Amino acid sequence: MTNKADWKEVVQELKDQVRVLKDEKAELQSSVKEKESALKRATQKLENVTEDLDKANEEIEAIKNARPKI
Repeated sequence: MTNKADWKEVVQELKDQVRVLKDEKAELQSSVKEKESALKRATQKLENVTEDLDKANEEIEAIKNARPKI
């Protein structure tokens, strides 16, 4: 009878470990999604700033070229 009880205990422990691992997996997946979202926002912001910088550089060049040469 103790053998059966030991196996039940082992099975229960394994079930608990599986549950813990599933919880950890869910937490990691959530963390990855949050980081991917943050990365996407940062990338979009970088693209916008780069476009603004390119426009500003074009305007500077246009002003330089429009100035009378001395």
